[in-house]
Amino acid sequence: MSPVLKRTLRYFLPYWWLLLLSALFSLVVGAMDGAFAYLVEPVLQRIFAGKDTTIFLLVPMGIVILFLVRGVSRYIYDATIKLAGQKAIQDIRNDFFRLTTRQDMSFYNRQATGDLMSRMTNDISTMQEGMGQVVTGLFRDLISLAALLGVIFYRNWQLATISFIVFPLTIYPAQLIGKKIKNAARRSLDVMGGLGTTIQETFSGIKVIKAFGLEQQISERFEQENHNFLQQFKRYIKYSSLATPVTEMIVSLGVAAVIYVGGSQVMAGRMTPAELFSFIAAMIMLFTPVKKLQSSYNVMQRSAGAAERVFQTMDAQRSIVDKPDAVELARVSGRVEFQEVGFRYGDEPVLQGVNLAVAPGQMVALVGPSGSGKSTMAALLMRFYDVDQGAILLDGHDLRDISLVSLNRQFALVDQETTLFNDTIANNIRYGRPDASDAEVEAAARAAFADDFIQQLPEGYATNIGDRGARLSGGQRQRLCIARALIKDAPILILDEATSALDTESEKMVQQALENLMRNRTTFVIAHRLSTVQNADLIVVLEQGNILEIGSHADLVAGSGLYSRLHALQFSDQPEPVAA
Repeated sequence: MSPVLKRTLRYFLPYWWLLLLSALFSLVVGAMDGAFAYLVEPVLQRIFAGKDTTIFLLVPMGIVILFLVRGVSRYIYDATIKLAGQKAIQDIRNDFFRLTTRQDMSFYNRQATGDLMSRMTNDISTMQEGMGQVVTGLFRDLISLAALLGVIFYRNWQLATISFIVFPLTIYPAQLIGKKIKNAARRSLDVMGGLGTTIQETFSGIKVIKAFGLEQQISERFEQENHNFLQQFKRYIKYSSLATPVTEMIVSLGVAAVIYVGGSQVMAGRMTPAELFSFIAAMIMLFTPVKKLQSSYNVMQRSAGAAERVFQTMDAQRSIVDKPDAVELARVSGRVEFQEVGFRYGDEPVLQGVNLAVAPGQMVALVGPSGSGKSTMAALLMRFYDVDQGAILLDGHDLRDISLVSLNRQFALVDQETTLFNDTIANNIRYGRPDASDAEVEAAARAAFADDFIQQLPEGYATNIGDRGARLSGGQRQRLCIARALIKDAPILILDEATSALDTESEKMVQQALENLMRNRTTFVIAHRLSTVQNADLIVVLEQGNILEIGSHADLVAGSGLYSRLHALQFSDQPEPVAA
């Protein structure tokens, strides 16, 4: 048994009692198959040899009772094994989601969202199909096979030996075809991941697609991805469709040999026609579980291909983890130090030798051209990534020495993406602190200047705002994000282009809300518009991962450095072309 299958089946262990119940009733079903095959010969003997007419009354009754017991037993074992399978799949899906959401940001930089969605849905559904069929086949078909083998060896061990010789011949082609099925299934699921990425990108960026008239182009891209999936899936169809005919052709050799040898024994008087008919009936019945086991094996191989992709994602190693002796911090004062910090994305250096000391309660603005390292500094501070060189200290503690849970409590983030969820307004605010009361939610909304527009909505705080807050304006969405940060009440605040996408009127309201949010907190503001950072205690000017200048707005404008040139570009009526 492959390691992937073993790992998959381990998810069944908590539900052993369902497996046991299913196994018991599988025994009944398998025994019924054997009993039916065994009774063929004596019934035929009594009808044709003994001329027993009463048997005609008993046989129909016996058939009804036999199949009634078999039907009830089949229902119970089928229902219990499927329930166990569904529970196991539920656990796999929960583990997948839990482990994936706890991955580092670097993991999400490498992994396409659509591919993750495909693994979460398509791959796990394929695993579900495989687990149901495999375990059902193991219980039902193996027991039926054992019972029927017992009957044919009891009836005539010589003929049984002849018929059984062909079964080992089916193993090699079954393994060969199964391997092809597994590879084809994995490749088709890989392509399905690309298809999922295209779908996700299309629906999330539909506004841009329509604005630029890209419907035809994106449709052609989707059709190409869909065609690629079909080409890969055709290979799976070819091999899965080939398995049963190959098995049947090999098994036909055994049937032919049994008929020839058995017919010779009947003609020689060493065997009665009823005995031969009973043996052939049992042998034909025997091929049914054999074919089902073959089919289950093929489904298992397809499931294994999906399981490999799922477990590969679940087993991805995290680089951001707690040390064994990680420090649990209470609420910090907000003192932050960058000490010779260096960081790179892959082979690309982003920050080099960054030194910065921030006192508790200070407002620090990070400015500079795009790609200068502003957002990277904020990401490192929240430990989305670990520094490659140097250290970042929070109240004197290296971030790498602090537990992730207690570190997370120290930060609140408001960024330009205004990430909201398809939930009520109250719950979106409460994501900042899940145990917050309704009164606290409303207080945070008032401080964020969001209460007025919320009260005007049909259901107030119980209004569902749709996917990503689509039913709200940009300013309204941003104020909800500020309310969410307010209710968290963290000592350090990160504002990443929090007003960059707003109109003038919305920006004024959001700025007022931000002033409430920044009060008595250490605040890092990332901004391109210098008008939003003129009141900062410290302005840090970055270019190509280096700090060029640090100072107040007045001091930096008076100088002749990069900040002064950027300020001139943004505020001069006739800006001169200056490289920045």
